[in-house]
Amino acid sequence: MLYYLFDFLNKKMDLLGAGVFQYISFRAGMATLFSLLITITFGKQLINKLRRKQVGETVRDLGLDGQIEKAGTPTMGGIMIILAIVIPVLLFSKIDNIYIILLLVSTVWMGLIGFLDDYIKVFKKNKEGLQGKFKVFGQIGLGLIVGLTLFYHPDVTVREFGSPVSVAEGVEMVAETSYEDVKSMVTTIPFFKNNEFDYSSILPFLPDGSTVVIYVLIVIFIVTAVSNGANITDGIDGLAAGTSAIIGLALAIFAYVSGNAIFSQYLNIMFIPNSGEIVIFCAAFVGACVGFLWYNTHPAQVFMGDTGSLSIGGIIAVLALVIRKELLIPVLCGIFLIENLSVIIQVSYFKYTKKKYGEGKRVFLMSPLHHHYQKKGIHESKIVNRFWIVGILLAIISVATLKLR
Repeated sequence: MLYYLFDFLNKKMDLLGAGVFQYISFRAGMATLFSLLITITFGKQLINKLRRKQVGETVRDLGLDGQIEKAGTPTMGGIMIILAIVIPVLLFSKIDNIYIILLLVSTVWMGLIGFLDDYIKVFKKNKEGLQGKFKVFGQIGLGLIVGLTLFYHPDVTVREFGSPVSVAEGVEMVAETSYEDVKSMVTTIPFFKNNEFDYSSILPFLPDGSTVVIYVLIVIFIVTAVSNGANITDGIDGLAAGTSAIIGLALAIFAYVSGNAIFSQYLNIMFIPNSGEIVIFCAAFVGACVGFLWYNTHPAQVFMGDTGSLSIGGIIAVLALVIRKELLIPVLCGIFLIENLSVIIQVSYFKYTKKKYGEGKRVFLMSPLHHHYQKKGIHESKIVNRFWIVGILLAIISVATLKLR
């Protein structure tokens, strides 16, 4: 909203300094600052309100050190994260941008699913929360919205240039170079040269109309997998928020270079028109996650609950899809992936051994993986720090794919 106000003031009144709002870097910085201020300044008030409403976490005794002491800690702190994302984005981005609209819808959509789950757990005293099938229906619904929008919306395009543009040639050459914005469902295959992959080539023998079905099914799978991965990762203080901030920063870099004609040509990656605005969303997302850590690091004063974990997982999935880096998710979101896999391996092996030997056996002391290390006697702060380090390494590897091909 402020973008349009200062754009008007700059054009009509030539207001000194109003032109700075034309720069994505400035608006991204302001979005980060505002999201940090919202979480840190108003976070304490929200925590006190949650305490007064007795919105406390119910903890099962799983034999983990320090677990029982967390009983009664306010949950649903994800509200803080959502507000710290939505408000700065509305203030500093172009809200008519299709990618911003899609990301805001995804944030609120997954936040509402998580909120319902937390509400049932806290106020209805039902430890199971929202039934799993309803969570899946919600994730499928978002997947349909995202998939169909990206497939059919006319503003979702990639730009093909008539001739390459180098960094040395500058912006003037970009303006003079011929180009065409084309509707294409291509994505990026990491670590390969000429790494564009078209979804229509997955099953070329099927009729043309089948591409949308394949693409939407893939989008649904990605949204479901990443949101569930973030949800599972949110098991100890600061783990999900810190990991998500690292992922968000890497996605901001991808969004910036993909939305910049010069850098996209130099790096030989797809130029995605209008995707530069995504940087502002990423900046608000990172600021919200970092600001949330002010109250969520050990010992946590508030938990994000499913309100936060499902929304940040959904956001990361949609961010990767809109900048066409979804095939990089197994690397970039490696922490989410290994947490998901640890649960799948644990449950599958237990069922297999119980059926074969009459007694279930386990691969890990406990799943998800972070609880396995807690059972080994490692303090949760050290576990979180080490997971963050791994997350940073994975983010560096992911960003390095811009050149390492």
